[in-house]
Amino acid sequence: MSERMINQFMEMVQIDSESGNEANFINYLEKEFQKLGAETVQDSYGNLIAKLPAKGCECKDPVLLSCHADTVKPGVGIEPVLEDGVIRSKGETILGADDKAGIAEMLEALRIAEIRPPVEVAISREEEIGLFGVKNLDYSKLTAKKGFLLDNDTLDTIIIGGPSYFTFDVTVKGKAAHAGMEPEKGVNAIVAASKAITALELGRLDEETTANVGIIEGGIVRNGVPDKVVFKAECRSLNHEKAEKLAVVMKEIIKREVESVGAQVEIDENNLCKAVDIPESSFTVDLSKQALKTVGIDAKATFMTGFTDASIYNNMGIEMAVVGIGAQDEHSLSEHIYIDDMEKALKMVVELLRLSAQ
Repeated sequence: MSERMINQFMEMVQIDSESGNEANFINYLEKEFQKLGAETVQDSYGNLIAKLPAKGCECKDPVLLSCHADTVKPGVGIEPVLEDGVIRSKGETILGADDKAGIAEMLEALRIAEIRPPVEVAISREEEIGLFGVKNLDYSKLTAKKGFLLDNDTLDTIIIGGPSYFTFDVTVKGKAAHAGMEPEKGVNAIVAASKAITALELGRLDEETTANVGIIEGGIVRNGVPDKVVFKAECRSLNHEKAEKLAVVMKEIIKREVESVGAQVEIDENNLCKAVDIPESSFTVDLSKQALKTVGIDAKATFMTGFTDASIYNNMGIEMAVVGIGAQDEHSLSEHIYIDDMEKALKMVVELLRLSAQ
């Protein structure tokens, strides 16, 4: 067992790094990469970039390894517990294996790999809230055109494509009135928003398309007709044109239903990510499959309707396959990781580095 990797992982999850609050953790990681002999820099957005020379080979072409530094909430005051070969949080928080297990595996692989090409490392901020770190990454500091993102959960899948992702911040404006004395003078923004949300088709719409409303806020007092409601919706699809059409339909429905009861609506739409995929026969996917076979895993290439930094890298012309780190039940209080899976992921990354050097 790689006790050093396990101990470092448990140390790292205790450094708070919820999205937007990654600075201390980024500073910690910069020192760790410097210990490995890396040249490091934090770009203007606070992402960490590190570069290491080749080892044990004459290879000139660099490979990119990437993870994200941030965690979802609740991720403050994490207390990891190791029992029977499984690491969990004490129970009141997530564990933070997503993506700190990937970072721990990466660091240990760079320590022990006897053969590797030149390596460029990018550790992004604010991945969990919209891929903002990788979108604002200073790509002028990278030269690698191929790489591996350590941010998939299962080891037996390799992610080769992600969705187009549209978000809608909706503000519904009604008219305030006293709910008991003169309700007929008001326009209830909660009713208007509810009517719009009810009219939307939500959930899994087909095998590659989903839609959701995740947040709704409004009202101040029980006995007042509320004049403002805010809700946040989204849609995503592995087919960009399909996502675009769905976004148009959702906005039309929201506007129609809100205005039908005399309220007004403002919709702030953002296309945060465009669908992209790489061929299953691509260099990074082929190497990922080969590396996983060395730990007895016959991995399959697949698509996901969640999104990762790889979507942005691939849209920027850097071929990135997403490989597993072994985490389970991410984004929940039951998040955990088996030490055995971390060991397999470590061996996979070491083999990826060896194969990339050939």
